Amino acid sequence: MRMKRKQIGIFPGTFNPLHMGHLMIAGYMKEFTSLEEIWFVVSPHSPGKERDVLLDGEIRLEMAKMILKDFDKLKVSDIEFHMPFPSYTMDTLARLTSENPDTEFSLIIGADKWKNLPQWKGGKQLLNDYNILIYPRLGSEIYIPAEFSKNVHLVDAPIIEISSTFIRKSLREGKKLATFVPSSVYDFIEKNGFYQ
Repeated sequence: MRMKRKQIGIFPGTFNPLHMGHLMIAGYMKEFTSLEEIWFVVSPHSPGKERDVLLDGEIRLEMAKMILKDFDKLKVSDIEFHMPFPSYTMDTLARLTSENPDTEFSLIIGADKWKNLPQWKGGKQLLNDYNILIYPRLGSEIYIPAEFSKNVHLVDAPIIEISSTFIRKSLREGKKLATFVPSSVYDFIEKNGFYQ
């Protein structure tokens, strides 16, 4: 009899910084889908993102670990720190799958990313080989072609419009955002003057 494979959701991003919105989306995916765990895959550098607005990868990874240490089923993965740069989601999922043959990985992305996914490196293979869970974003229409309806799903998660860009901009303007970023990391950001 074939063993049921563990169901893990992969939530990739630069997490610059990781914030309450990310936690809410991951928490929803864990509680309202078949996923058993959510792995935040912190990218040292993402294609299409400007390096000059990114905090050092090791710092972002450390902040993610500080935040997620209190959550049993939300974990941090540093796999992309051990892979060639830049990081491509298809390569990351392929490596995770080969290292964890007893696990079925699903990709979690926002609706804003979905419309570009076919143009990603290995995008067609992603669509064929993995389950993809899309969470809604304000102003992003979702159309899932019938050919992908078996493994691509729009999840009825709350629309959360907190972005890392908003947080960085607000911190530069001297705003106090302790309710937007978990306190341990907010204190760490303030103490080190990040994003000022």
